[in-house]
Amino acid sequence: MSRTGRRAGLFCLVLILLLLANATRLMFFQAPSLNQNSANQRAVIARYSRPRGDILVAGESVTGSKKTGGTLAYQRTYTDGALYAPVTGFSSQTYGNTLLEGVEDRILTGQDSRLSTNPVWDAISRASVPGGNVFTTINPKAQRAAFQGLGSKRGAVAAIEPGTGRILALASTPSYDPNGITGTGPATVADWTRLTTDTTEPMLNRALRQSYPPGSTFKVVTLAAALQYGLYSGIDVPTNSPDPYTPEDTDHPITNESAGDACLNATLAYALQVSCNTVFAKVGVDVSAQNMVRMAEAFGFNQSGQTIPVGVARSNFDPGLTSEAFLALSSIGQYDTAATPLEMAQVAAAVANNGTLMQPRLLDKITRADGTTVQSFGNRPFGRPFSADVAAQIQQAMVGVVDSGTGTNAQIPGVVVGGKTGTAQNGVGNSGTPYAWFISYAKPSATASSPVAVAVVIEDSDAHRADISGGGLAAPIAKDVMQAVLSG
Repeated sequence: MSRTGRRAGLFCLVLILLLLANATRLMFFQAPSLNQNSANQRAVIARYSRPRGDILVAGESVTGSKKTGGTLAYQRTYTDGALYAPVTGFSSQTYGNTLLEGVEDRILTGQDSRLSTNPVWDAISRASVPGGNVFTTINPKAQRAAFQGLGSKRGAVAAIEPGTGRILALASTPSYDPNGITGTGPATVADWTRLTTDTTEPMLNRALRQSYPPGSTFKVVTLAAALQYGLYSGIDVPTNSPDPYTPEDTDHPITNESAGDACLNATLAYALQVSCNTVFAKVGVDVSAQNMVRMAEAFGFNQSGQTIPVGVARSNFDPGLTSEAFLALSSIGQYDTAATPLEMAQVAAAVANNGTLMQPRLLDKITRADGTTVQSFGNRPFGRPFSADVAAQIQQAMVGVVDSGTGTNAQIPGVVVGGKTGTAQNGVGNSGTPYAWFISYAKPSATASSPVAVAVVIEDSDAHRADISGGGLAAPIAKDVMQAVLSG
């Protein structure tokens, strides 16, 4: 071969090597940044080139996909969008994904490697894998009952199956229809603007992402601490509690809304039944800040990073309390104490489940498009805040609240119902509208296990005295949700 031929061959070899090096640089080193470049629409086009997997309630899809006829071929759709928005969230071509649509996005878009039946070949060929399906734990009857009960009020409902932790209902009102924001263009932007500027915050998930002072519903936690840590031997023992009660480091007395001196040295059972502030404020101080924090955290308070798998806002019981006055207020659900509706449903669920609190969960399983299960979600205990004996006493006290106390509006004929009302003060100097609360559980009979525990909060109640509005406004909603679950 001539010298010229060798030089030409060598030059070609160098060019080939440079091409290979550049291809390697692009494919392996620059691919992530190129894929994330806003000017690169290939990934976006690919994402919407096929139908998205579905989210299911009781085996029925509450989501779908429709052809757009545009570059982004498929757009998300929702059946009963406002009813299930606090569960599904939204998937938008313009604004991204939230809630289950967000945390399970790789499943729903087919990007999760577990969905592939031949991962190696699919990786080599870059074959498209159909989106998987997400099966929720939601009970459609309970979900609908929660929304119908809340109606036009601002508020939320969370319901749990105590023995498993399965979440049966998550309602937040006002709600919104995600169908209006799933696409692109002026109509989508207009709907998004309307929703995000609405002062009632329809896109706020009040069941999971909003915490409220729990008011007198927190007295169940304080009652559990009094019994579990041996302050009192039982719910029928008279307490050493004055009326009014003034903690040592303040001159501001804590009083009761009930007339007369019925709360003076009342038993724990009676104090819960008529909701004595003085009794439970003093019980919290006598139990000690350390033990009150310990019990609250056993119920799930102060837990950061809770997921179901959707993220849940932190519920708070101040771990640094040094003031008796603030401890007393915290022990009756005021001061800095704050809880999500899901957290207060966990409180009721632990009582109903004889002292064992299960991890709340929103998912049953994930499947491929053909129905093959790729992941199942089992039941896991969170902890045991108190013994079965203590649970039995708290159950008895909560049944007393519903049978002959402030929670009679939650009574269900032939069913054992335990509950606790609450009206939480709100705003600077308590100037805001109080929050109306009710937490409860139901059993078909005294010896049966409880299929449901519920928490209801209403922001815009017309409350004017403690606990009565919780019984009047929130208890009937809890009753409807419990009946929906009990009806099967």
